[in-house]
Amino acid sequence: MDLFAADPPHAAPVAAGASPLAERLRPRTLADVVGQEHLTGPAGAIGRMVAAGKLASLVLWGPPGTGKTTIARLLADAVGMRFVGISAVFAGVADLKKLFAEAKTAARAGQQTLLFVDEIHRFNRSQQDGFLPYVEDGTVVLVGATTENPSFELNAALLSRAQVLIVRRLDTAALDTLLARAEAVEDKPLPLTPEAREALVASADGDGRFLLNQAETLFSIAVEAPLAPEGLRDLLHRRVAVYDKDRDGHYNLISALHKALRGSDPDAALYYLSRMLTAGEEPLYLLRRMVRFASEDIGLADSNALVVTLAAKDSYEFLGSPEGELAIAHACLYLATAPKSNAAYVAHKAATRSAKETGSLVPPANILNAPTKLMKNLGYGKDYAYDHDAEGGFSGSNYWPDEMRPQRFYRPTDRGHEKRIAERLDHWATLRRAQPAAAPGVDEPND
Repeated sequence: MDLFAADPPHAAPVAAGASPLAERLRPRTLADVVGQEHLTGPAGAIGRMVAAGKLASLVLWGPPGTGKTTIARLLADAVGMRFVGISAVFAGVADLKKLFAEAKTAARAGQQTLLFVDEIHRFNRSQQDGFLPYVEDGTVVLVGATTENPSFELNAALLSRAQVLIVRRLDTAALDTLLARAEAVEDKPLPLTPEAREALVASADGDGRFLLNQAETLFSIAVEAPLAPEGLRDLLHRRVAVYDKDRDGHYNLISALHKALRGSDPDAALYYLSRMLTAGEEPLYLLRRMVRFASEDIGLADSNALVVTLAAKDSYEFLGSPEGELAIAHACLYLATAPKSNAAYVAHKAATRSAKETGSLVPPANILNAPTKLMKNLGYGKDYAYDHDAEGGFSGSNYWPDEMRPQRFYRPTDRGHEKRIAERLDHWATLRRAQPAAAPGVDEPND
């Protein structure tokens, strides 16, 4: 029971209060579904399938309360298929075997079965594989519903046999439509001011089922005057944001935070940081990601970014929540507004690749320590140039293995402190080239 609509004129009337509001507003046709016109409309994937009278196996991926179960039921009705629904939370292998046997019997009688599996991602890999032969031979048309990313949670073999359709969270217009339908079936307006009505819609966070459950509570109370937002807040609990720490909500928001920091948008970065903290994310996880960001995306353009972020970690561990969260916000804003460079990140990757390729090459003898007489006799440390004794504190010696040409991994940008570093490196390169016995040319590693 995910998405709802008022009964169309041909539906049998249901007495007010005889069943939950959400049930009375359940759509009777795909045209009654709101918020998913990109799928159910004439140009949508589902709309085209219904028009052709032939369904393919589907995976409906979207947040709770957006219509996945309802769409599956209406799909079966629209093409005259037998509907069977199960939940992966409660069903096991024995249940599936029984369903497949019944579907084969129905197929012999000329009745095709649409098997709807709610929370399909909760089946393990071997259970998911069990669907394959029955999908391939047409025993069932499988429609799975999941709130999790199918790419991570479903077998590749199963995904290759099903079309993934994204069911969107309901926008403000769709939620307003649901409230209008609720008022029509109850034959009275919600006891809310316009501002409180907007607050009610916002509190649903895209979940139509939650919104109608809240509306049902409001219809059941007696108030002398419409409730303002403050009164609504005192009466109803705000919906907790959808956020599973080990699933899509977690990864989507941390990705958004990282991208906003990289894009130098302090307000968006602070918004996503606050979203995660409000939803209960572990602050130290956020700080670990921000420390990584300070080196990966800022680096030597502003080395203080790493210092500030580590200081925020220390501050949070010292103060705890909520006081210590201000230090995290401080670091977030610093990272977002700092000059950006991934030169250190690129250099590290290139150097690591080169280290793996070149194996155990020995450094040149002149820069090896010679703590024993034997090592001195072998030439260790011979002709080593002590840079502090050289003019300008720079000897220009070659520090690369004899079998390897000098490489260039680090290429500073012209942003922040790296601009000065680049100037210094160019100066040293000029000095090297001017020496009588210049070091070999530098090789540019392939990216």
